Amino acid sequence: MKVIPLSRPDITAFDKRKVLQNLNSLRLSRGPLVDEFEARVADFVGRRYAVAVNSGTSALHLIVKALGLKKGDEVITTPFSFIASTNCLYYEGIKPVFVDIRPDTLNIDPDKIVKALSPRTKAILAVDIFGHPADWDALTSIARQYGLRLIEDSCEAFGSVYKGRKAGSFGDAAAFAFYPNKQMTTAEGGVVVTDLKAVADRGRCLRNQGHRKEGQRTVYREIGYSYRLSDIHCALGLSQLEQISRFMARRARVAAMYQNALSSLTEFELPYIAPEVTVSWFVYAPRLKKKYRRSQRDKLLLELSKNGIECNVYFEPIHMQPFYKKWLKTGRGDFPVTESAADRILALPFHNRLSADEVKRIARQLKKSIIQLKHNPRG
Repeated sequence: MKVIPLSRPDITAFDKRKVLQNLNSLRLSRGPLVDEFEARVADFVGRRYAVAVNSGTSALHLIVKALGLKKGDEVITTPFSFIASTNCLYYEGIKPVFVDIRPDTLNIDPDKIVKALSPRTKAILAVDIFGHPADWDALTSIARQYGLRLIEDSCEAFGSVYKGRKAGSFGDAAAFAFYPNKQMTTAEGGVVVTDLKAVADRGRCLRNQGHRKEGQRTVYREIGYSYRLSDIHCALGLSQLEQISRFMARRARVAAMYQNALSSLTEFELPYIAPEVTVSWFVYAPRLKKKYRRSQRDKLLLELSKNGIECNVYFEPIHMQPFYKKWLKTGRGDFPVTESAADRILALPFHNRLSADEVKRIARQLKKSIIQLKHNPRG
């Protein structure tokens, strides 16, 4: 039985040639391709500056540092995300203040933010979950009204559009990630984008151990990090960026095949797309209806895996992770919309080259497994 992988990068012959050209140049790090990659990403997103780093997590961390957020501050954020969006706050001793999500888009609910504000609140860190942009108009309005910094975690949304503007073009700064399961990849890597020169300059300093040039002297006036992205990674990134429109079209085609194949499965809520949004698809993650329990979702995942279909949960709520439960004294019941979505969601195989036959096979297995669940309603 052929296994259908959960994800896979789309690496072309063009990519391989570009990476080999860089290897042959022997200029593997801190070379011209970093500058070129940054310029191309900034232009694609519609920002003045981009700072390439070794991961999306590093990008978020540098944004937090470059915006001057510090120990004792509070930042409003979402508990439904990859844990890095909260870890980047903990690194600086900043308290995350979680706000529940909207039940349709699964993004942070702007209507619940104001009640969570305190005198220590300095920023909002919102996430474009699964590639669907958050409600940036509402978030921008709140940030301006209360004098808050606005951070975009757009790590899953490269190429998505909200009301005619690219994801990553709304806040003080935004982060993207290029892990192999993303819309495009640099193998490992990420980038900060911003219109603020001070943020870009400090990001470049911090990513290289705090390195600054002062005349002919190299000085380290603050502690930095080894967050650089190599020219090898940027060679792949530049190549992938040239193909991004085609990649996004392929992913949209796969998502449409899923929507069509699963439309008759009344047991599922299919991904919702707001009318003002164009999604650059990151994953395809339907949810079981609310009548189903977490144990039944887990059983469904197990059945898919047994039949050669890789799948996963997306995401376990951050406020339920052991470390944050202990630190923040959070628990089940604190954010019911997040918990309900996390209990019922499943990520199906999703990548650029998933075939129509594979989507049909996945749909058949889902239907078969759902029938089994109905015959065993206790899960």
